[in-house]
Amino acid sequence: MSAPAIQPESQGNKLYLHATGDWRLTQLDAQPPQLAKTPQAETTCLDGAGITSLDTSGALTLLNLLSAQQIPLDSLVLANFSPQHQTIFELVRQHFSASQQQQPASHHRLLVRLGSSASLTWKHLAGMVNFIGILTAEVANLIRHPQNFRSKELANQLEIIFVYAIPLAFSMMFLLGLVFAYLLGIQAEQYGANIFVVDGSALAICRELAPVIVAILVAGRSGAAITAQIGTMKVYEEIDAIRVLGLSPYAVLVLPRIMALLIALPLLVFVGDIAGLFGSMVIADQQLSVTPITFINRLDQVLATKTVVIGLVKAPVFAVFIGIIASYMGFTVARDARSIGFNTTSTVVQSIVAVILLNAIFAIILVKLNL
Repeated sequence: MSAPAIQPESQGNKLYLHATGDWRLTQLDAQPPQLAKTPQAETTCLDGAGITSLDTSGALTLLNLLSAQQIPLDSLVLANFSPQHQTIFELVRQHFSASQQQQPASHHRLLVRLGSSASLTWKHLAGMVNFIGILTAEVANLIRHPQNFRSKELANQLEIIFVYAIPLAFSMMFLLGLVFAYLLGIQAEQYGANIFVVDGSALAICRELAPVIVAILVAGRSGAAITAQIGTMKVYEEIDAIRVLGLSPYAVLVLPRIMALLIALPLLVFVGDIAGLFGSMVIADQQLSVTPITFINRLDQVLATKTVVIGLVKAPVFAVFIGIIASYMGFTVARDARSIGFNTTSTVVQSIVAVILLNAIFAIILVKLNL
């Protein structure tokens, strides 16, 4: 392979440019060619007889060198090019002008982006409302014809969403209970208020931490899986096949998954309550000398039923939102693999934001109700 080079030669009113060597990307990086200042001429001819190889990067480099010398590219004459090299060069020359055009600076670029984001958000919300409407109609239809409910699919989803998630929910909330009781115990110990660690742990874990953390866990695990499953079925046209069979994909795919989430999430929150309190009890015994018997007796005194119920009531609401978001994002997947990954990530983000917002709304409402 020889280095790419280009030499000018003037003959009267004509300018000949003799390109030689290997005009490919690997060679261009090692030895970038230079073109000396060329005289003005009526006709410019690019001689490609000495070009041993040429790719699109080489053609673009040639055009950039000629453009830097103010040589009109439209009237450039090609000579002695092989058919393959001429095809590549003509293809790059055809799009060269468009590639050199710079986007005009816009003083309203920020407004354009804001407007575009607002438009996309509005379309997303409108699509979500339409999706909820479809699901409502499917639920009404299912109430009239309960025999059409997919009980086997519900059992399958319960196994995936609930049973397989128990070890993860228990471990996460156990560790969280350990950390929470440890940090709370450091402060309580300074004032000799060791026993009040039980009060703080019970209230925080059962009312706030377990519902939110378990919902986030389910959003990241099951919500993402639902989007990926439905999105993959859409890419492989399995949803179209369900419609061809005369079935509703919403009744077959969406409702069993949302129903499974409705059942599984409160149960997982209850598991999280037990695990978190167990973790707090362990650290209270080791750090604060609060024995398990003392911990349980104090828990019986301070843990009101409404505290546990409030945490459990939040779970179905979180489940419905996670299920709707995950299913909707699955149905909006485009027919390519990249879209599945994008929508799956978006499902997790939207679900977590929804859980946090809903929990804040719950907090405000419960304060207003003195609960």
